[in-house]
Parts: sequence; C-alpha cells; structure tokens
Amino acid sequence: MAEFLSLKDAVKKYLKSGDMAAFEGFTHLIPHAAAHEVIRQGIDELTIVRMTPDLIYDQLIGMGLVKKMIFSYAGNPGVGLLRRVRDSIENGWPRSIEVEEHSHAALANAYEAGAAGLPCAVFRGYLGTELQRVNPNIRSVTCPFTGEELAAVPSIRPDVAFIHALKADRKGNVLIEGIVGVQKEAVLAATYSIVTVEEVVDELDTHMNACILPHWTVSAICEVPGGAHPSYAQGYYGRDNKTYIDWDPIAADREKFQTWMEEHVLKQGPDVFADRIKGLEVTS
Repeated sequence: MAEFLSLKDAVKKYLKSGDMAAFEGFTHLIPHAAAHEVIRQGIDELTIVRMTPDLIYDQLIGMGLVKKMIFSYAGNPGVGLLRRVRDSIENGWPRSIEVEEHSHAALANAYEAGAAGLPCAVFRGYLGTELQRVNPNIRSVTCPFTGEELAAVPSIRPDVAFIHALKADRKGNVLIEGIVGVQKEAVLAATYSIVTVEEVVDELDTHMNACILPHWTVSAICEVPGGAHPSYAQGYYGRDNKTYIDWDPIAADREKFQTWMEEHVLKQGPDVFADRIKGLEVTS
C-alpha cells in the first residue's frame, strides 16, 4: 500500500547501493527531483534503466554512481550528446560503465514482460540489424506454432522504479495523463516504486480513460511540485528548453560539471523545484 513520505525518506527507505533503478518518463514527467535526491544520498553501484536517458542519467553517471546502463537511446533531446555519459564510456571518467543497448520496442516489451512476471519478452524485431552483435542479451526463439523466428530479450524487473505524475489522492491512487511512456509498466515490474507528484488532492476527478496507478501498486508517494523540471507536466508547466540547451556546455567540461552539481543539486533539496518552474506555469 502506498505511504506518503518525504522524497528524502522514500529514497533512503527503498533504494540501496547495487540496486537496479528505473527513472522513467517520455519527454513528459521525467523524475528529475527523484534523481537529484539519489545523487545527494550518494547511492552508488547502480544499474540504471531508461528508454531515453537524458540529463538525469548524464548527472548520475557523471557523479560516479552508476556501474551499468540499460537503454534504448541516449542524448540531450534537441541538443546533442550526453557529455558525461560519453566521457565515462570513452575515458573512464569518473569511472567506466557497462552499457547494454536495445531498441525502444525491445525495452518496452521487456518492461511489459517484467510487469507480467515473465522471464523474457518475445516480439518481432531486430530483423536486418546488427545491434545483437554487441549485445548478447538480444537472442532469438522459434515460435512453436508457426516456426517464425522472433526476437527475445530478458524482462526488466527493477528493484525500484521512479516516476513523476500529476496527482495522487489521499488513498494513494496516482494519475498520469498526457504523453505516457512506460511509467505504468515500470511501476508494475518493480519490487518498489516511488512516485513524485505535483499535488495531493482529495479526489482525482478525471475521465474514465485516464491512466490510474492504484494505491496497491505504489510503495511511496512524495509531493514535489515542479519535480519534473526541466521536462514538463501537462496542465502545470511547460518544458524549460533553455535548461536543456544550457546543459551542453556545462556537461562538456568536468570542472564546470562538478561545480554545477555542487551548487544546484548537492546543496539543494526537493523544494527548489517549485521555484524552478516559475514563469513556466500553464494558465487556463
């Protein structure tokens, strides 16, 4: 059953060194505040999973907390490279990491298989590609009914899944609307899940086709207004494009990166996110 905790207490309770952690959100509702809390607590030796690693994974890797990344695309969206990720892979700074690359379809199916309690995902994919030459976890199986050769990858079962959502009611049910990636599947596949939300309300009061995570699927709910910044939260605030652009020269230099992380992450707390969305609020 979902419990209401501060973000600091939720991370301390559920995430441990050596865990597999997923921070999911597809352009929309990316859990930046949660990742920053993990960085502040220095929880390391993590295997991180994400369909589209962007700034938060650049920061986690740049701070030396990651031993392996499982992913299907990595980049600063609309800008270019993830400089800290590249420095780690090419130069071993601040440490070398292992990478396991998949297609979007493979990871989406792997999360769904994990949510269903299955050992692997089977799907049509990777035909005519060469990614399987460098990723031994991409294999093939023969359909016992048709004889068709299909792709197979291990299911994803994170120890902890982090997502950001719009609202939670006081019973612990969570509302996600707008662009939804694999947040639902990541939560259902994970042993524990931590959900940051824009606000806690008495009633969700939404339409019948909204994505609702019932309280029994969620471990902890943390109210963190602005917790997705610089990504956006539909109906609350827009995307902060300037922050994504500004990140590139910061991340390109090791010293600038360390200085920025000290000032904007290590010396801050989750409450700072409410200030960061000022001027980006959505008005009706």
